[in-house]
Amino acid sequence: MKRTNRRSFLKTATAASAAISSYNILPASGAESSDKVNLAIIGCGGRGASIGNEAIKTGMTNVVALCDVNPSRTARFKEQHPDAKVYDDFRTMFDEMGDKIDACTAGVPDHGHFPVTMRAMAEGIAVYVEKPLAHTFEECELLIAAEKKHNGICQMGNQGHSSSQRMQFKTWVEQGIIKNVRRVDACMNKGRRWHPWGNVTGFPAAEPMPAEMNWDVWTGTAPMHDYSKRLDGGNWRGWYDYGNGAFGDWGPHTLDSIHRFLKLGLPYEIRADKLEGQNDFIYPMATTIAFEFAERGPGMPAMSINWYDGVNNKPPRPDELSSGQKLPACGKLIYSDDLTFLGGTHSGKLSVLSDTEAENELPEIPSGDTNQNHMKNFLLAAMGKEECNSKFAVSGPLTQVFMLGCIAQRLGGTLKFDTEKKQITNNERANQLLKGHAPRKGWEEYYTM
Repeated sequence: MKRTNRRSFLKTATAASAAISSYNILPASGAESSDKVNLAIIGCGGRGASIGNEAIKTGMTNVVALCDVNPSRTARFKEQHPDAKVYDDFRTMFDEMGDKIDACTAGVPDHGHFPVTMRAMAEGIAVYVEKPLAHTFEECELLIAAEKKHNGICQMGNQGHSSSQRMQFKTWVEQGIIKNVRRVDACMNKGRRWHPWGNVTGFPAAEPMPAEMNWDVWTGTAPMHDYSKRLDGGNWRGWYDYGNGAFGDWGPHTLDSIHRFLKLGLPYEIRADKLEGQNDFIYPMATTIAFEFAERGPGMPAMSINWYDGVNNKPPRPDELSSGQKLPACGKLIYSDDLTFLGGTHSGKLSVLSDTEAENELPEIPSGDTNQNHMKNFLLAAMGKEECNSKFAVSGPLTQVFMLGCIAQRLGGTLKFDTEKKQITNNERANQLLKGHAPRKGWEEYYTM
């Protein structure tokens, strides 16, 4: 079936069924639809394998293509889906099968999110891309614009944004429970892969490459460096050229609802208040970075977000916390004029610390708005039945906050940001890092609309 006809069919396959709520979910068997979404899994190891399996478990997909720069990583999927074609280059896959793919998952390193996602949108293919959305501020800007241009069906993989956590926060804001927030302290106090590396003075020496590895495609738009296990296998997250550190990794699971429902937009100032083990190549061992946001309207005064990462770099303990209660290793504290809230990450719910009476009078989350599955939401959107909860118009500006924070972690100091012109006004190097390095030769096309 040709792409246009097939996708039109997917969007109208259940038109004769009773109208469904934007939060209803199809049964796992997909029984209400006479067709399934043809899925390509891009990135078949590590987190890429996890999100591929999440899509398969819905019962709503037909896996038609598997793509990984090391094709040996596709073996388990291939065993389960023997008819799926295997590729080591997403560009070749789209060239050959673009008209046979309805949706794809992109579970690849941070620096690889952008070209895969831009190509998928240009092909009219729905795309689920892991967080953070991209690797630079400008890439986020282009992805937001491309989603609008192509009317794209796009989801960033911050799973908690389809959970009761999102709806709890939304409801509490609408009901006036969360208002007049002045400060948020958020943290990620677990060890990271690069913490044992110490002072890194350059890129690692070349090591033997796995026999099937397509290192050129793995490198993608980034500068070319020799293969090393310290770059591959998830270790890329600590390098400025490839990853976005602890903040880019955990911020999307911690600050998503705060950013969306407090209408934060972009900060006018970003400060590096602490950098422990600052390095020219990898993220520091511990950082405290602060963001200042302007007033947004009634009940939304100017406010600060303080981010703490590093094993022992924890936020101040609130007075309202009981003596036996511990701060979460990953989570947040929200300080308003009246109440203090404690929350975790992903689907973790908020609790009120400062007022027992208020805790007993909290509104219930509307029926049907809890525990939605992020992947099912995406696949239903690909069928035209729902809207993606973390579409790029939502997750793009959120990710741009992380990109600004990553620049502060890299350079230190205080950065002044013009939220209208979207430029850093007091540091030329920092302003250049909004775009990052120029794309490697042969990869320039993804940066033009």
